[in-house]
Amino acid sequence: MSEWLVLVLAMAAACVVVLIVTLVRHRAAPVDEDPSETPDVIEYMSMMIGVVYAIVLGLAIAGVWEGRGVAQDHVQTEAQALHEISERVRVYPPDVRDRIRADVNTYVSHVVHTEWKTMADEGHVTAQGGRLFDRIRQDVTDYEPKTDFEAQAYQPLVDQVTAADAARNSRADSTGATMPGVVWFGLISGAVVTVGMIFALQIRRTTRELILAGLFSALIAFLLFLIWDFDAPYSRGITASAEPFTALFPHLPG
Repeated sequence: MSEWLVLVLAMAAACVVVLIVTLVRHRAAPVDEDPSETPDVIEYMSMMIGVVYAIVLGLAIAGVWEGRGVAQDHVQTEAQALHEISERVRVYPPDVRDRIRADVNTYVSHVVHTEWKTMADEGHVTAQGGRLFDRIRQDVTDYEPKTDFEAQAYQPLVDQVTAADAARNSRADSTGATMPGVVWFGLISGAVVTVGMIFALQIRRTTRELILAGLFSALIAFLLFLIWDFDAPYSRGITASAEPFTALFPHLPG
């Protein structure tokens, strides 16, 4: 099922639940009930609950969005470091240079075409990707420079391997969900309480109030979906992209 279809169904369900509860409550309400007599303290508490929950939602959205940005930075750093390795080995003998470039290309192709799908579907990087990266590390670190010029290029190449390795490890650590379960419990409980305050204010069955109650509930459902969608940077909806790899290695097959 499409994630956007899930969103539409969740928003529609939130509206329907609120409308049904409102209608049932209206039918069960005493004949002499006066909705205008809602105590001031309840109105004040409802306002404060809404403000606090809005702040919590804003912080949660900002947190998962920042996590997605950091995940994209990991990809950019890894791709850039591998590109630097591929370019800087030009000072090495042709056989060494071609071997390192071929291994870098093989690794990048595996990340883009295989590992990325594994991260999205299963939430982890592949063992084959780790082995291919180790081959790049061995190519770079095991070579013994023959000239001063090659010696000057050796340490920067090792540094780029280290940078790519750190970025890969960070990418592996970011594949799963970032929001703890207790936070989700708070978000969902807060949504129930916030929407429930609609009934504490004794909402009436006017068209205007029913529409506003439905839209408010749908908005809460949308914001919760947005947090869930951003929570896994590589596997849902608006995800971190492998575009840095394809942009820096355009010669690889698509």
